[in-house]
Amino acid sequence: AGVDLRVRLGPRGGYLSLPTLGAVRADTGPVELQCHGGELTVRPADGAPFTVRVQQDGATSSADPRWVPLVMLPAVVPGAGPVALDDLDPYRTRGDGAETHGLGGAAQIDDWERKAWIESWSGVEPLLRLGGEHRLTEATVLLRCMVPLGPPPGSGPTGRSAAHCSGTRREAFGAVLSSKPATPAYFASTLVHELQHTKLSALCALVPLHHEDATPRHFAPWRPDPRPFDGLLQGAYSHLALADYWQRFALHARRVAHRDQAWAEHARCRQQVGAVLPVLAGSAALTPEGRTVVNEMITLYHRLEDSPPPTGHLARAEAYVTTAKVIWQQRNDSRRQ
Repeated sequence: AGVDLRVRLGPRGGYLSLPTLGAVRADTGPVELQCHGGELTVRPADGAPFTVRVQQDGATSSADPRWVPLVMLPAVVPGAGPVALDDLDPYRTRGDGAETHGLGGAAQIDDWERKAWIESWSGVEPLLRLGGEHRLTEATVLLRCMVPLGPPPGSGPTGRSAAHCSGTRREAFGAVLSSKPATPAYFASTLVHELQHTKLSALCALVPLHHEDATPRHFAPWRPDPRPFDGLLQGAYSHLALADYWQRFALHARRVAHRDQAWAEHARCRQQVGAVLPVLAGSAALTPEGRTVVNEMITLYHRLEDSPPPTGHLARAEAYVTTAKVIWQQRNDSRRQ
């Protein structure tokens, strides 16, 4: 933020982590930090002070071995800032109920995994561009930090859950939490999905969109549990963006396999959104601003019909949503009894 500071902090597990910047190796504490003019002076309790240079784009450098910099993913587009891959902060998923939300725990990645992240990241830019220049702009402007997660609970050869998970934190604007995406295409779609939550959360912090309560009562085809109205709005907003992204991907994909996969993802997301839009539109608790957002979502939803998916994909997506609702009703009816 470019703000001068002077603070004393205690290390944890031999490190004092500074989210999105790096960490100080320190066995005892506290550590005094003073930042002025882009230079961070570190005064550990058990050693001589040293300095860390903090550039405007967030990259750091220091000749002192006690400083552990973060891996920096290259800029999404030339001229933009790099994106931190923060696997050092010990508190990065603390208190968020990760398992409750189907997320994996915090993961510290090794050299092989870093290479896999960087390799997948290198293919993101052209795939985001396939989804429209606005998707590339969103990632360039909004994304500041990727936080690696482990695979979701229950995943693996004998698990029941998905092999990938991702999320955002309302109090950590610009950060996306994610397990390692399997392909650049899914990396790009993860960014599309999560940055919608980032945008809508920022909007909600500026102006209320509804006055519904927080009771989890609504069916959402992308979740097994009942959702509060706000969660339904967030999920529909992000899945609508995914439906738009995958449709554009399908229309521009050159390989038949890629096109087929994209149509399947588009059809599923579109049907999921279509199942909940009537609930959002029918709410009497929407504010004028919230009504504007929902009306624009409905407009985009109908615009997607101009390029429908192949019939087979649409039929499978309809069956998927119908089955999800039946299972949801059975599960939640049994819980009420």
